[in-house]
Amino acid sequence: MKTTDFQTPGRHRDDIGAARQKRTRDMQLMPESLARAHMDSRLREAESERRAMRVLLARRLQRRAERASLRARRAIAMAVMQ
Repeated sequence: MKTTDFQTPGRHRDDIGAARQKRTRDMQLMPESLARAHMDSRLREAESERRAMRVLLARRLQRRAERASLRARRAIAMAVMQ
């Protein structure tokens, strides 16, 4: 059996054509895949930043509550002392 550019032993011309079409389609869809991956990365980054901001806010509110608690304890201690 003679082998040409389009044929290899055990493969048909249709198989090679389908493989070329698949590669071409994959190459055409690559920018879309890259854009999707970039957007997923940006969304994860934004969510991470939102989580960090919530943690900072929670710590700030906790410190504020601790200061208010200390003021209340001092006020009670002063009231009891008099």
